[in-house]
Amino acid sequence: MSSEDLKTLLALLQKRIAVISDPMRETDPDKHLAMLQEASEAIMAWEAEHKASCKPRLRHFLENCSYTKAEAWVAEELGL
Repeated sequence: MSSEDLKTLLALLQKRIAVISDPMRETDPDKHLAMLQEASEAIMAWEAEHKASCKPRLRHFLENCSYTKAEAWVAEELGL
């Protein structure tokens, strides 16, 4: 798996985390939920596309929706 693939995943994971903490959840919960669903679906699509080339630990985190752990793993893998 290329570092570009991992950078793309990292951006998707960080976007989801940003959506979760967005104060919009209080002012427009329907829009917030839609944004969260979109971010989660993008991660799942990335996972489906790269499943064969994922290292087992990363695949485990993604399959179990442990996105914070996946983010930390990717960051470490990229040396960030």
